[in-house]
Amino acid sequence: MNMRKIIFDIETKNAFSDLPKRDVLGLDLSLVGVYDSATDKYEAYLEEDLTKMWPIFEQADLLIGFNSNYFDIPILNKYYPGDLTNLKSLDLLEEIHKVLGKRTSLNSLAEGTLNSQKSGDGLMAIEWWKNGEIEKLKKYCIDDVRVTKEIYDFARENNYLLYKKSGELRKVPVDTSKWEEGESAAINFTLPI
Repeated sequence: MNMRKIIFDIETKNAFSDLPKRDVLGLDLSLVGVYDSATDKYEAYLEEDLTKMWPIFEQADLLIGFNSNYFDIPILNKYYPGDLTNLKSLDLLEEIHKVLGKRTSLNSLAEGTLNSQKSGDGLMAIEWWKNGEIEKLKKYCIDDVRVTKEIYDFARENNYLLYKKSGELRKVPVDTSKWEEGESAAINFTLPI
């Protein structure tokens, strides 16, 4: 049986600079980009569409993101009727931090591993939201999900990633052997029983 993987990224309506203190829970969701390995499709969900997205997350064997355990999942949990931390998740940034002892950006990994760049940044995404440029926001978020998926796939195939620092290419060995092991902790808060 193939493992159902959901690769996702969120965008927010506001930035840390808009908050009195740097608290991830002070940020509000604008959009979620999702890749579902069961359908091989990319979708974007606005806040009013989350009820369509939750069953997809609940049926996942593995949630995959970048900085997702610290950023995306806590913000999504503000909107979810249960607790998404009960689902098995893989945070690619955490995996890199385990090896390097420091963080790196998704764009740095895209440049090094994929020889490409992200199509924007989170602050641009907030401006697109504020300006009602939802199609631009969706495209950007889906692009980030695609980059995350390609980085995940590369790591699984090669057991390393590459990132650029000060123009220099650096290698990060990653042990992917346990990434897809174990049982999922599938939950059901929104599906009819």
